[in-house]
Amino acid sequence: VAVAHEVAWSYEAPKDKQDVFAKKACPAFLIFFNTAYQAGATVELPCHCKPEVVQSVVWFFRKHQSDSEETRALSDYNGNKLLESNQITHSGDLRSRFTIRLFSLLIFRTAVDDSGIYICGSAKGDYFYAYDLDIQEVALGEKYTLSDSGSSLSLPVFTAFRPWSRCDRCGMQGEQVRVGLCYVRSRFLHVRYTRLNRTVVSCGSGAVPQAFTVHTLTLLQFVFSLCCSSDSMTKQVMQVSYLNHPADHILTLGCPEARPYMAVAWDRGSKPIYRSQSLVDGNAGVMSRRIHIDAGHHLVFTPAQREDSGVYYCWLRGRRVAEINLLVYPHFKRGMSVTSNPDLPLALQIVLKSYAAMTVLFLFIRLCVKGAKLLRFCLRAFFGPSPSRKT
Repeated sequence: VAVAHEVAWSYEAPKDKQDVFAKKACPAFLIFFNTAYQAGATVELPCHCKPEVVQSVVWFFRKHQSDSEETRALSDYNGNKLLESNQITHSGDLRSRFTIRLFSLLIFRTAVDDSGIYICGSAKGDYFYAYDLDIQEVALGEKYTLSDSGSSLSLPVFTAFRPWSRCDRCGMQGEQVRVGLCYVRSRFLHVRYTRLNRTVVSCGSGAVPQAFTVHTLTLLQFVFSLCCSSDSMTKQVMQVSYLNHPADHILTLGCPEARPYMAVAWDRGSKPIYRSQSLVDGNAGVMSRRIHIDAGHHLVFTPAQREDSGVYYCWLRGRRVAEINLLVYPHFKRGMSVTSNPDLPLALQIVLKSYAAMTVLFLFIRLCVKGAKLLRFCLRAFFGPSPSRKT
């Protein structure tokens, strides 16, 4: 159940199957479709159109407010190697968080620095479809203040809240969550950025005039409730798995078949791990605990420690669907000797005590055997040999 993400490979359509992505005509002019997500979520950007003759796509990226010359490919033209992080003006965790599947670009554990323009194109540098991706910081609360940089232009800002999610647990107190994303309404938006409403984009969009300094913020609201009875937990079939992981390394556990829009929860044994207790209240959007649940519903250890060993349960839409038996073992780094392990004295003490106990037990058994033989010898010498029974 541990999540291991691939690098950004290019995808080639099977030759014996119909290319469904070639049915939609591409825009005559490249338009950036605005979309917004909260930090930590898993984002999928489909390549909705491409010429039928193109059987392999490459995804490109550039920062907001950057020149077109700064556009960089996320993979090389063969799709066999992700470009080095110093060649891309982007977060340095690209190798483990980006992949291309069925022409779609998937971004795992998104961060604010992932905001920018993403373009689906070809190895020749042709562009087919593009996104204006806005990743917003996460904070708890209901109100916040946004301001511009002194411009006299009006810039109405509002929060668009999604509906409350389903309860993530049954038979115990669970959480319901709703997410509020920051949006701005203006008639001065860049014409190449579009949404269903052409006067509204997310606050971190490249369509917002540079005269404004808009602090994007995702608001999370939580409510605790007992959403369903424990009767619904009967006859559940759980997926049981066993995982060994080295200590002092980051570990990410995923819930089977979970999607970003589903209600997911995690327990350690019988103790719930509440997502609302893993966030700092404020605009920083920084996880306050070493163990937290990210926006993609993954249980993240940064890093895992030996005391994290135990049994973890995953809830999906109010049902407990997975049991993970986790063992975190000590990890010896390169060039690190056994004697440098801080647990060595305790281990030696346990081994020596066990050896001493076994030695005492062995000597006690030998003493008992010798005592029994001596007792029989004394009885035979005192009473004489026992008469043989006549037949």
